[in-house]
Amino acid sequence: MGVSTTDVQTYVNMLSGYIYTIIGLLAAAVAIMVAAHFLVKKGTRHVVRWSAALAWVLAVAIIANIMCFGPLYNNLSPIMNTRAQVSEGSIANSKAVISEVGEEGMVLLENNGVLPLADTTNLNVFGWASTNPIFGGTGSGSSDNSSSVGILQSLTDAGISYNQEIIDMYTEYSPTRNLGGNVVSVTYTDWSLPEPPVEYYTDELMANAQEFSDTAMIVISRSGGEGQDLPTDMNAIIHGTYDLRDAVANGNENYNYTNCNYTNNSTEYDDFDPGESYLELSNTEEAMIETVCSAFDKVVVVINANNTMELGWVEQYPQIGAVILAPGTGESGMSALGEILNGSVNPSGRTVDTYVYDVKQTPWYNNFGSFTYNNVDDLRAALTQADPAYQGVIAFVNYVEGIYVGYKFYETAAEEGLIDYDAAVQYPFGYGLSYTSFAQEITEFSDNGDTVSLTVNVTNTGDVAGKDVVEVYFTPPYTNGGIEKASVNLVQFAKTAQLEPGASETVSFTIDKEDFASYDSGCIKTANGGYVLKAGEYVLSIRSDSHIVLDSVTFTVESDVDYSVSGRPSDSAVPTNQFQDYSAGNVTYLSRADGFANYAQATAAPAQETYAMDADTLARITKKSVAYYDPTRYDDPNDEMPVTGANNGLSLADFTGKAYDDPQWEELLDQLTFDEMFNLVNLGGFQTVAMKSVGKVQTMDSDGGTGLNDWYIGVFGTSFPTAVLICQTWNTELTYRTGEALGAEFADCEIWGWYGPGMNTHRNAFCGRNFEYYSEDGVLGGYMASAMVNGGTSNGIYAYIKHFVLNDQETNRCSFLLTYSDEQAIREIYMKPFEICVKANRDMGGAAAGYPMAVMTSFNFIGDVYCGANPDLLNDVLRDEWGFQGMVLTDWDGSYGYQLTDDVVRGGGDLMLGFLQHESNQLTDRDSATLVKAMRQAAKNIFFTTVNSGAYTRSASGTGLSPMVKTFIAIDAGILAAVAAVEAIVIVRWRKKSKTKV
Repeated sequence: MGVSTTDVQTYVNMLSGYIYTIIGLLAAAVAIMVAAHFLVKKGTRHVVRWSAALAWVLAVAIIANIMCFGPLYNNLSPIMNTRAQVSEGSIANSKAVISEVGEEGMVLLENNGVLPLADTTNLNVFGWASTNPIFGGTGSGSSDNSSSVGILQSLTDAGISYNQEIIDMYTEYSPTRNLGGNVVSVTYTDWSLPEPPVEYYTDELMANAQEFSDTAMIVISRSGGEGQDLPTDMNAIIHGTYDLRDAVANGNENYNYTNCNYTNNSTEYDDFDPGESYLELSNTEEAMIETVCSAFDKVVVVINANNTMELGWVEQYPQIGAVILAPGTGESGMSALGEILNGSVNPSGRTVDTYVYDVKQTPWYNNFGSFTYNNVDDLRAALTQADPAYQGVIAFVNYVEGIYVGYKFYETAAEEGLIDYDAAVQYPFGYGLSYTSFAQEITEFSDNGDTVSLTVNVTNTGDVAGKDVVEVYFTPPYTNGGIEKASVNLVQFAKTAQLEPGASETVSFTIDKEDFASYDSGCIKTANGGYVLKAGEYVLSIRSDSHIVLDSVTFTVESDVDYSVSGRPSDSAVPTNQFQDYSAGNVTYLSRADGFANYAQATAAPAQETYAMDADTLARITKKSVAYYDPTRYDDPNDEMPVTGANNGLSLADFTGKAYDDPQWEELLDQLTFDEMFNLVNLGGFQTVAMKSVGKVQTMDSDGGTGLNDWYIGVFGTSFPTAVLICQTWNTELTYRTGEALGAEFADCEIWGWYGPGMNTHRNAFCGRNFEYYSEDGVLGGYMASAMVNGGTSNGIYAYIKHFVLNDQETNRCSFLLTYSDEQAIREIYMKPFEICVKANRDMGGAAAGYPMAVMTSFNFIGDVYCGANPDLLNDVLRDEWGFQGMVLTDWDGSYGYQLTDDVVRGGGDLMLGFLQHESNQLTDRDSATLVKAMRQAAKNIFFTTVNSGAYTRSASGTGLSPMVKTFIAIDAGILAAVAAVEAIVIVRWRKKSKTKV
């Protein structure tokens, strides 16, 4: 999300009438003062002049009150009415939990015995990033890291001394990191990587370092954030040719996805050669690593990045004996680094993505980023004229790899002989080392009909206490040319307790067979799509990572189970094709058929003809654009106008715990007026508004993904780790406690809505917001996110799980991004974490049982339908198939040429994340029964969520005057008293002078 200059200009325009009135009254007051010189006798003129001035002051005060309790009320009330105090107890608990996340989330990628440090407590720390590590990301998911435990502090706390001479050199070279972006503006990034050139490492400095310790540690960091994806060509940024604004958007100032900078570390060379990406080492970093490895035989590398870097260079240096993954650690997570180095903590984290040697050879590489249509100039011109927030382009992206995302591609492609696995993959998904060793074996297995049960015995076979992760995968039967199936699929996982040497733990799983089913979007075995559990032999395996099998069992499904008829046991309605007709587009998708015979064709960059939008698609998006939207097209003449403004005497507070389908809701909704519903659905910026007719209180919402980050009202809580680090723990119990700690901080401030967690997929390594998202795998991400959400809900908050759905890149996200994907991939990959989270919430009883939840939609489109106004997504899938009961919010309501309140509420959305600041928020079809019914339904969804939240069940706020009202009463009383006093003094002095003259 981000506030643009267009938003600011909109507010100025909205308030222009009041401003002109103030100016006009000032002019009138001045005119009266001037006229008094000619029309009023001497001795009385000053009374008239003072009275005119004081009258103007009173008028300004009155107008200010009208403005602040009128058009600006919903902007100011969140700021003035919020309790903004996180308790010391909550902060202490958060820090403790975050430290645990660091201990269990850091991943040991390599270790030849150099760790834990045994022979030294001195360490030479190299890499400028050691002085300024990455704790999180930028944008709405950022947090305040001003007091976070850094790398150097973690060493000190662990009893490890570092070479101060090297650190002083780094801090003198560059004291701070400047990323450019912030939580309000996400339109610019400074990607510079400060790193002293090799000449800074003088002979004297290196000799002193060798004397200080025989061991070195190198730190490499990479940042990322909202609004921009990580650059694929750093050299182009250096030379000023990377920004696409002029080339694709005709210089539109709203187009900022490539608005960035990079400053070289030397005038003698470029830090990056042509074509090198941000996920590769810079030339300066390479020189530093070469220098360090030439001087030390024992080197530890710390990768402080949330995106998967290319790490093949590690293998080029035998001196590098250990590598640790330490993504954004938040407030105290970095403390684990020193503990892992000294051995007081045994690392137990696992990777959540596949690390490949060359990202350019991935199946997605040619089909992410910026692709813009070249035959839509008329629509672009109309949108530029109609909406000042339009970004100048209409874009698309093709998810050509289908279901073969991350490890699912590499494991399957290796089995089919398409790739040499060891040459392509450096670190598999689910991979991580320990200071001890474990043995896992399947001791029991049973086929129970609709489920299978699995018991795994885990034994610590080493000599150090530690935790292990049990990863359960399945391999389904595949028929050449049939429904697409990956050969390896995570289905469940669990983390053990701390096991002493020789100790064992039994881990049990019961897995629904529906979890082994595949979605038949191509109607190979179904009439209109649906899930099918194919007949044949299934292999259930436990693995140390996605590639290495530890033990396995098989079971057989005797005949196909067609869930398209009656649905899976977990479904509330039967899933069938909802998107395929418009989501698939004219795209060739990667298929396993004949050993991925179509790989070259499917994964190639879009052909030239793809950039020409077809006539039908153009007609559909034109009708739904701000320039041409006509709400009457979507009216149903059979709809009857609901009752509005009734006096039924009901209060929303009485509906806490009431079932969603209780008929009394209709009586409550009858009390609403059109204008109340209009304000409710439009004014969703960090709040839901109060409504007098039903006694609804205002509720507050806030960012963000890594903790309470309310840039709007200036309230910041503890900085939590990134989703990547949390997910690397593979520990749902710890993740629940993390969500619980985060929720407690929100509850302390009586902010009951949490804009998080992000649950999108790491489709590509360059996504700027990967730090907010959990994994390349939807099952892992789904269970971890669900634990996080449930922990937060235990404190009365409602999480807006986001961004629903396919928001897997930042580039062109607000530029009519038509996202094309086969429905099988949409359901099995990209919707999977949302499905797991929503169904778990439903099965707990949902909001009525005290577990409220909300959903935030994404900026992009599925095919040619905007996600925030897609009834197939929001009604048919989310509410009907999954049983969701709650409210759906848009992402930031920037208008952008396509966000229309009317379209959103008719399409299943409930609330605009904005402040009614755009023309596209207006509802002109006031006599439409269809529209009023949609707004009424939206109101119910908002009510159902908020009335079951802490705002009603836990809030300590009273029912008296709000802080904002009290503040204005005090200010107004002060102004009135001051004006009265001045006027009295003027009159008294005038009367005295008058008597003196008499």
